[in-house]
Amino acid sequence: MSAYSPSTPDEPELEGDYRPSKLANPLAHLDPINVRVEPADVSYLIQLADALNTTLDLQTLLTRTSELVRSLIHYRIFAILLLNERTRELRMRFQIGHTPEVERMRIPLGKGVVGQVALTRQPLLLNDVAAAEGYIPANPDVRSELAVPLIAKNRLIGVMDLESEEANYFRPEHLHVLTLTASRIAQAIENARLYARVSRQAQTLAVLNEISTELISILDLDPLLERVGQLLRRLIDYQMFTIMLLDEKGETLITRYAWRFGYTHAPLRRIPITSGLVGSAVREWRLVNVPDVRKDPRYLAMNPETRSELIVPLFHKGRIIGVLDLEHTRTGFFNEEHERMLTTMAAQVAIAIENARLYQAVRRQERQLERDIAMAREVQLRLLPTNPPEHTHAEMAVRFLPARTIGGDLYDFVEYGPDQTAIVLGDVSGKAAPAALFAALVSGIMRSAAHQRPEPAKMLRILNDALQERRLESQYVTMLFALWNDENRTLQVANSGAVQPLFCRSGQSNTVHAEGFPLGMFPDVTYEEFSIATQPGDVVVFVSDGILDAENAQGEMYGQEQLSSLLCTHRDQPAGHIADAILADVTRFQDGYDRFDDETIIVLRVR
Repeated sequence: MSAYSPSTPDEPELEGDYRPSKLANPLAHLDPINVRVEPADVSYLIQLADALNTTLDLQTLLTRTSELVRSLIHYRIFAILLLNERTRELRMRFQIGHTPEVERMRIPLGKGVVGQVALTRQPLLLNDVAAAEGYIPANPDVRSELAVPLIAKNRLIGVMDLESEEANYFRPEHLHVLTLTASRIAQAIENARLYARVSRQAQTLAVLNEISTELISILDLDPLLERVGQLLRRLIDYQMFTIMLLDEKGETLITRYAWRFGYTHAPLRRIPITSGLVGSAVREWRLVNVPDVRKDPRYLAMNPETRSELIVPLFHKGRIIGVLDLEHTRTGFFNEEHERMLTTMAAQVAIAIENARLYQAVRRQERQLERDIAMAREVQLRLLPTNPPEHTHAEMAVRFLPARTIGGDLYDFVEYGPDQTAIVLGDVSGKAAPAALFAALVSGIMRSAAHQRPEPAKMLRILNDALQERRLESQYVTMLFALWNDENRTLQVANSGAVQPLFCRSGQSNTVHAEGFPLGMFPDVTYEEFSIATQPGDVVVFVSDGILDAENAQGEMYGQEQLSSLLCTHRDQPAGHIADAILADVTRFQDGYDRFDDETIIVLRVR
């Protein structure tokens, strides 16, 4: 690389939207080699602030910094190195004039000129690098070097380094200029890095939320595992990936899905939990992150290209069901951010795998429904909440009486905050195991979407869209979704084809005329939302169609008229007594006639 002097023609043009030629140089009247910057040069500091504080993009910021420095110091070789606090190494984040080999170097603290500057936090001007102890001759043509530390809030973030192919090229004035600049840009660089980090975290959370919603709706295990691998690549750029599930005895990990360098690769491997890194993750119930597998005696040499490996156990209801295993050819590739993302995703993957397993088991054994029906009913009941939440201004009660066969009723109480509770009552089409499983699917999607705290109408839209994406033939669900705000005593109601709620005030009953299409039946459906301002003593009752359609031996239905009358008659009683009274009256009406549908009652009484 040839030497550079002030008279060198054709100065290389820099990319970016900030050009040195447009910078009003407050020192333009001085010789560029003999620049003298006064500490109180307010004009220069203002220009520096204007250039650095108008962007949060790190690359743009570093480009502008290089242009600002060039406007005062004619350089040919320039670099900004940032510190990796985990490895305690400096890496070039921006450079001009260096070779690709030099750009890829990692410089430990204390090594070379920039390493010494980073370690001591003191600037360094070398007029003859050959005489410097510990100098790293990355470029044999370099003769002099100038480096200053970048420090923000007493924390080292990197080093700014200039080199020249001429001896005695840099002067004390240059050191002063570079130190003045470094003291201002360090915080700007840190702000840009923080902004990038926050942006990445926001994107990661959005992807994780999308992943959790999608995975729950995939009910076939093999497509589910393949989709897990595809979605995970949106978060981590791995090169090898394996999902291993424990056998029924919990003693052996079996490969169910594997991906290597762009291709599905699934050899049937069985690894006892007593060996290997994957076995350690299962035995120790914890994540395992190995920066270099060659140095870990637990590693089983399955892939000779592997250097770093990250293994996360899949937990479900207090037990391990398998592991996610990521590998990379670069040492130390997986970091703490990868660990956090994979741990969060693993929880959703474990639930999705268990849902898929449950669905497949029910499908396989549907012919033996009579034998398995008791167990399936027990599973369904355990998905339903046992007690409603308590509020200052309202009391709630729920009663659920299942039919003799597995039905599709579902109800839930979802906390939206300390003073808000979502009341959910749904009914899945069909009967038996498919209805129960579809109810569990709907409940899982709803629980996942509830983290966003959508309003009732929006929640129904989210559920409908999710069921449309993974539509099951002839399966749909009707649902009432109501949001109680205990602070202002209001109730927001949206309905997708369920029985309309009854409202009783001062002995007069009315129907809340909320309507809408069932979920999963039609695409792109919007839903109406009603808001009710309640008063003390008001009672609202939500029932499934098993109540209104209950029949007696003469084929008569219980109907809404009897329900309205009974509701207002018992309006002054506690919510639990009202629910018991309704259920008892329906049972009396049936007079021993077999129930053909689940009967669900939810009562909300304003204190």
